[in-house]
Formats: sequence, C-alpha cells, structure tokens
Amino acid sequence: MTILFLSSTHPADDRRVVLLEAASLAEAGFAVLHLCPEGRQPPAAVPTRTLRRRPGLAGRLAILPRLLAGAIRVRPTTIHASEPDTWAVALIAKAVTGCAVVFDAHEDYADPCRLGSLPAPLRRPAAAAIRLVFRVLARRTDALVLAAPGLEARFPSPPDRPPRVVVRNLIPRREAEALAQAVPAAPGPLRLVALGAMGRARGWPVALAALARSADRTIRLEVVGPFTDGSAAAFAREAARLGLADRVVATGRLPRAEALARAARAHAALVLFAPGPANHEAALPHKLFEAMAIGLPVVVADSCHAMAAVVRRAGNGLVVASADPAAVAAAFDALAADPALRARMGAAGRQALRSACVWEEDAARLVLLHRRLAQLRLARGGGMPSRPRTAPR
Repeated sequence: MTILFLSSTHPADDRRVVLLEAASLAEAGFAVLHLCPEGRQPPAAVPTRTLRRRPGLAGRLAILPRLLAGAIRVRPTTIHASEPDTWAVALIAKAVTGCAVVFDAHEDYADPCRLGSLPAPLRRPAAAAIRLVFRVLARRTDALVLAAPGLEARFPSPPDRPPRVVVRNLIPRREAEALAQAVPAAPGPLRLVALGAMGRARGWPVALAALARSADRTIRLEVVGPFTDGSAAAFAREAARLGLADRVVATGRLPRAEALARAARAHAALVLFAPGPANHEAALPHKLFEAMAIGLPVVVADSCHAMAAVVRRAGNGLVVASADPAAVAAAFDALAADPALRARMGAAGRQALRSACVWEEDAARLVLLHRRLAQLRLARGGGMPSRPRTAPR
C-alpha cells in the first residue's frame, strides 16, 4: 500500500503534511513517499524525493509537470495531494495509473479575502470560479481530508461527492509530554507570547493597541515567529510610537524546539486573528494546540469560530473581540491580576489535549481512510507495491 504525498509548496519537513500525516501513515505500516521541492531536511521516518524549484509563481508552475512525471513513475496506490495545483496533477496521474486521489484541504482557497492580489471587483467572481473548478475536481476525487471541521461547509459532500475526514493540526501525545511546561501562575509581570507566523491580519495591530490601553503597564509581549507579510518594520515603528519599545520583543523565525521553549517561559498565549477572512473563521492552527500542550492559557478572537469553540469548551482561555483593543486590553488585565485563573486555564488546556483534542484519534481516521482506499483498489484489480519506486529528479 504505497501512498505518494505530492507537494508543490510544502517542504520536506512540513509539520502537517510530513511530521503528522505522512509519519503517522508510515508508522501504521504504509509505504510512504513525499515528492516535494528541495530546500529542507526531510525526517528519517518519511522517504523523500526533492525536486529543484525556482521561486515564485513561475517556479511553482514549472515544477508541476515534473511532479506529474514522478507520480506516474512511482505508480502509487494513492496520491495524497497537499495543494490545489497538485490536486489537479494527482487527478491526471489517476487517469494514467488508476491510483486513488485524496485532497488534503488546509484552508478555504476560494475565500475572497485570500484573493487580495486581484482588483476588488474581480475577487468574488474569481472565488465563484474556483469553487466551480473544485466541484468538478471533487467528483473525480476519492476522498477529502479537512484540516478543520469548519471547512466542511467549504467542501460540501452530497451523496455523489467523496467522503470527508477531519484531521486537525494536533500534537502527538508523546511529543506533548516531552515539551517543557509553562508555569502560568509564576510571579512577575505578565508575559504574553504570540507563537508562529505573524502579520497585520494575524493580530499585531490590536495586540499593540491593547497593550498600550492596558491598566497594567508592566505587561510584556514577545512575538516568536516570522512576519510573513513583510510588516516587521511597521510593527517595530508602531511599538515605538505607542511607547512600548521596552515591553515588546520580536525574535523572528526560530527552530520549533527553541520557539516552544521560549513560549514556555510566558504566562499566556495570543491568537488574535483579525475578523473578516473565512479562513480565520475556520482556522485551527498549530499555535493553539502548542499553547495547550505547554500549559498556557490563550486569548483568542471570537471571530475565529473554530478556535473560540475549542477554548469555550475546554475553558482554557479568554475569547475576545479582536477588532476591539479595549476588550483585548481587559483580557490582558484580567490575566495579569489573577495567577490562579491562569493556572486553571493552563491545566484545562492540557486536559483537553489529552481527552478531546487527541492527535492519535485523528491519525486513526486518516489511517482507516487510506486502508479503505487501498482495499477498494485491490478489489478492482489494482496492484499494491510494497514500497515506493524511485521518482525522477
């Protein structure tokens, strides 16, 4: 049972595609191969073949024929495609080899807010066109894997559509147990941490505005991750303008282990995505579950419906209006004034990760899906090679 993970942008060490999904399938006994762009060190658990790729859209388009050639050469039981363009490539390979195709939907690709490079009048028509193309592709696809339950509305599944399985960006139990644990009730000024990719839409303007409004002038903020929209300089200028330069630190991109170790020294974590984009409404990002794993209470945006539902159900943080700096500042002050509250919320997050947000359960659904697809192919007379063949460079 050979599963080929096909990626045009996800690197060899991508957390969701490789370290969670592909590694879990390999551990379950599947022969797994990841065909992807070069540039990162692949993990030992997942055999990987990398292809040279030029940067930008032209490079992404140029790699697609080589991904197709590689997929046809491998002749896998199933292709697990990680982007819309590799989804289309996988379906062409299916026509040649008879393999099954799984599309792993990480977000709503037709969200008009995601199409910001287009003139405003064209965004909704373009989104409608993308949804139409996706409906056509879905009819030829064997299964859909969704990164969050909120994506089910974006990838509807009437009786004539493929089955859907939700596989969230959770943390394996053994990894969570090995992480350094935060002490949310530790004495001293409140230390807030924003883990992972940052940008205007990911909340730094409201975080700084709230910090400036907070009644507690000792609260500090550390941004541990890259500014993916190029706004790092604007962040620094705004912090200085608001008189926060001595209370705000931005580390830039760090290795994951180092980033989580720094986060464990904080008292609480922030996920304050701006309201508006549909992808923010459905998002269940790694950073939420990482905060839960290290025992940090979280402050999340109420417009991020999926995250807010997790936090309300678990009781591991505060849900605020991320368009309202005063509401966010009130949440900061509440956490600063009540170490016992922080401790209870941090413990609730760890408990929820053990009982309700369990990677092993999501991984089991993914494994079962791929076993069923492989069995269907075998029943139809398809071969099931024991290990992946070599793909071309």
